[in-house]
Amino acid sequence: MTTLPRMTAAEAAALIAHGSLLAVGGFGPAGSPKAITPALAEKARREHEAGRPFKIDIVTGASIGASCDGLLSEVDAIDRRLPFSVNKSLREAFNSGRVRYTDLNLSDNAGHLRQGLTGNIDWGIIEAVAIEECGEKLRIYPTAGIGIAPTICRLARRGILVELNAWHSTNMIGLHDIYEIEDPWKRTPVRITHPTERIGQIYIEVERRRITGVVETNLPDESRTMTAPTEAQKNIGAHMADFLVWNMRRGYVGSDRLVLQSGVGSAANAVVGALGESPDVPDFCIYTEVFQEEPLRLLREGRIRQASTGALTISPEQLRVLMAEMERHRDRLVVRPSEISNCPEIIARLGICSLNTAIEVDLYGHVNSTKICGTYMMNGVGGSCDFTTSAMLATFTCTSTTKEGRVSSIVPFCSHVDHTEHYVDAIATEYGVADLRSLSAVERAEALIAIAHPDYRPLLREYIDLSRPRGGHTHHVLSAAFAMHDTYLRKGDMRLTDWSEYILD
Repeated sequence: MTTLPRMTAAEAAALIAHGSLLAVGGFGPAGSPKAITPALAEKARREHEAGRPFKIDIVTGASIGASCDGLLSEVDAIDRRLPFSVNKSLREAFNSGRVRYTDLNLSDNAGHLRQGLTGNIDWGIIEAVAIEECGEKLRIYPTAGIGIAPTICRLARRGILVELNAWHSTNMIGLHDIYEIEDPWKRTPVRITHPTERIGQIYIEVERRRITGVVETNLPDESRTMTAPTEAQKNIGAHMADFLVWNMRRGYVGSDRLVLQSGVGSAANAVVGALGESPDVPDFCIYTEVFQEEPLRLLREGRIRQASTGALTISPEQLRVLMAEMERHRDRLVVRPSEISNCPEIIARLGICSLNTAIEVDLYGHVNSTKICGTYMMNGVGGSCDFTTSAMLATFTCTSTTKEGRVSSIVPFCSHVDHTEHYVDAIATEYGVADLRSLSAVERAEALIAIAHPDYRPLLREYIDLSRPRGGHTHHVLSAAFAMHDTYLRKGDMRLTDWSEYILD
């Protein structure tokens, strides 16, 4: 027990003023503070009722729990938010213009804070399972996620507020590897050569004077249980397993050093689970930003040999089990800050095969992973660019249609492009895998049409046929492309050649 000043969540929230830049630790709901931000939302509500303004800017490691993103957006207390969120209320605020949203690659987040590009952090809130006193220094031991917590602790100019959460077990101590990347002109190589190699400390070291107060809590993480995989997702996983095995047999991927990254959400969770079920896929390693429930099952079964992550994004029930059996996994599991879990240098060195989820893919090989119909922000780019641009094998998965089959996920041209054809190696749907490597423009289009839903293949083929006389390169029939994004498009009611006069040179 430390002698640091104790305070209530309301007392901590009272310190944070209108116009502040608040930096919040954790990565996803894992390790996110859960007591001070609800009290801050209540403060904002009272201020607004009294006719006084109250809005703050918030920077986090990634999406965090509803007790921050949800409650604060619901009382209109957020002015600017970055870099990523999956919260529905906050998403609505992004898309109505009530919150200014800055999308950002997660690997750049801490660096931008250190450069001052995001602004000066006024207050930081982080969560800890334990605090150890060492003279004028403190050792803060994080919980299930880290995010940008080390950078917050170094840069918050007004002070740091620590939520000391007794719900988490001290068995987690020793699980983390805390390391900050140096500024570019002083930067040394980040020497991680295998997924669980450690290069830092198991705690965040902070000067005592920088800790303004400690709020004692006993609250579970807000991660949700993953939904059961659909048949389409199972098929995608089976196709990806076959594709990885084919790459290993051809020597494109080493069977003795297969390292995978998996994106966020139930679809990504299901694909990794299906890969683990394949008898032809050898035991593998994980180097990723979030560690979900299917990877945890595979770690327990020995199918995953080693795993490095930015967060343990698993349900509270599963996290309890993991904490109880931590001694079994301590040498095979490590949790890192987001700038290390998403570091392009490490991703390239380890020869990672990335598995991310697409909203839509176009016939040229571009991928949209952030915006519905090009204008409605879903969550943000997160770490998908970090992995796609540096992975040895960069893949995306999606079901062939959405909205009960009314919308094709394979489209003539993406309504928004996050990942260009130059970095995307393969796309998988329930109909197979399109290997786009070393293909010409028309060959890429044909490979993608082959994995589209059969109802949409004639339309897609008709579209690409319009550009064949010019080599199949990116010629746009804009009216036809936009029509494919119409949620209520009736299959077969249009002919793309009707818009051939709109091809743009």
